[in-house]
Amino acid sequence: MIPREIIDEILYRSDITDVIGSYVSLKRAGSNMSGLCPFHSEKSPSFTVFPATKSFYCFGCGAGGDVITFIKKAENLDYPSAVEFLAARAGITIPEDKKYVKSDEVSRRRVFDMNLEAAKFFRQCLFDEKIGAPGREYLAKRKLSGATIKHFGLGFAPDSFNMLTDYLHSKGFSDHELTTAFLCGKSQKTGRCYDYFRGKVMFPVIDVAGNIIAFGGRVLDNSKPKYINSSDTPGFKKSRNLFALNFAKSCCSEEMILCEGYMDVIALHAAGFENAVATLGTAITPEQARLMAKYTKKVIISYDGDAPGQNATNKAMKLLSEVGLEVRVLTIPDNMDPDDYIKAHGPDRFKQLLESGKTGFEFKLNGVLSKYNISEPSQKIRASAAICEIIASVASAVEREVYIREAAKRIDVTAETLKNDVERHRRKMVREMRKNESSEALKTVHRYGDTVNPDAAKNVKMSSAEEAIIGMLLQYDDHRAAVANGKIELTADDFFTDFGRRVFRSVMELEMSEGGFSFSLMGESFNPDEMGRMIRYVTERKELSQNTLDVLRESVNTLKKERQSHADRTGDDPFAALRRKREALKKKKDEQ
Repeated sequence: MIPREIIDEILYRSDITDVIGSYVSLKRAGSNMSGLCPFHSEKSPSFTVFPATKSFYCFGCGAGGDVITFIKKAENLDYPSAVEFLAARAGITIPEDKKYVKSDEVSRRRVFDMNLEAAKFFRQCLFDEKIGAPGREYLAKRKLSGATIKHFGLGFAPDSFNMLTDYLHSKGFSDHELTTAFLCGKSQKTGRCYDYFRGKVMFPVIDVAGNIIAFGGRVLDNSKPKYINSSDTPGFKKSRNLFALNFAKSCCSEEMILCEGYMDVIALHAAGFENAVATLGTAITPEQARLMAKYTKKVIISYDGDAPGQNATNKAMKLLSEVGLEVRVLTIPDNMDPDDYIKAHGPDRFKQLLESGKTGFEFKLNGVLSKYNISEPSQKIRASAAICEIIASVASAVEREVYIREAAKRIDVTAETLKNDVERHRRKMVREMRKNESSEALKTVHRYGDTVNPDAAKNVKMSSAEEAIIGMLLQYDDHRAAVANGKIELTADDFFTDFGRRVFRSVMELEMSEGGFSFSLMGESFNPDEMGRMIRYVTERKELSQNTLDVLRESVNTLKKERQSHADRTGDDPFAALRRKREALKKKKDEQ
């Protein structure tokens, strides 16, 4: 879709260590670089960048690939969009040529362009004397200044069937593009497009690069739902973005405030707390937690005090702690939200609240004690069990000691008694963890539960031979040449797994193409998980001292013998006819 020479230039200018280093804090580990994986929660680094091969691999979750694969996974992009992302980063212009774009595909850049035009439309409507009156009245009630409204790019979507649709049509956007960008819906009865956001105050969601990636729309009254948010599009994934991070990123290195909604964030920014962000209409996700960990050391959670808010706080504490962030919980008196509290008491009082925020353990401890009347023995025992379970999950022995002493005072028991119960809970947790790990290890050995290569579980010996072959072909030019010129006879039909066949075909097609083999180009046909699996095969072969052509030939012979043996045992050989034909031709050639 994008010319090979341009991709090569983009790769040349996109140093993998520099690119990944902007997402992950990397430290030197010999000739490589290591850090905490951005794709799963971990406390010990298992993520490695290999500058020599321009690749990365996580030994924890299996993510891996090249710099394009990393951007695909980190930014939730398809292959062309990831290439465009890196091109923009490297200052390279990709030529506009329709032959490189599928007719039904809407690019990430096109979505951003639509959103920008939509934001201009919403802004114009808000400040239109007649059209925007309802929106301006609502914002005036919320006491937002004109400067704040402009700073956040707020707008108004009129209660009209097709004003936005007609406006965007005039800008050259099609119905298909508008529905893909989630700006318009399509009537099932008439087939006509209609404005998705109607009669709402509009909040643009802007990424850290300054692109308008989505919108949130709020009703002007108390009807439900209060907010409608953009669904995922080619340019936006709500689980991987945060509202106002584009502003907060510059002043949140020490701490960040996590709020529930747009208005809380805007009110905090207007009051001088510009380190506030919010999730986008959903509970916090692991991706958002890892995103926060890129920009700050501590997060203060400011959620509602009702039951749903408490549950959301517990989930957020867990996810944020898993990525190594210090977590505190803000408790606002009378269950007020930050916006109302600041209006009632001012920014200075709110700052004092922030400074007195409770630790995660204090919050959980208070939650347990609010449920039980510890003056009654039976309830005291239940409260003690719940507290022990909380403390037992803490990894640090020092932290456990501190929490045990604090909890013992609160429930009036000896610290030694509580400590014994905590250690009993920990032993139980360790047994269960080891049991689960043994089960997972057993599955790994037999390759069950493998979503990348599910066929591998059917024959371990064949799949092992395939992995060895693929690892060597991806790594060595002369090995690929030996297969391409027939020095080593190997075809896709010899492979047992569908994944192995697909990888082999792609490798050899690139090898015999005009430009030759490029691992990066395989990312156009394989998803990030599959690219990671290939890197694992390469990494495993690198750890072995022998990867010669003779080793490749031996692995190919093992694969073929096992393939035939499997077919003899099961009668399952869809390529038997082709194999017999090939063997007959070889025999005839030898006789000649």
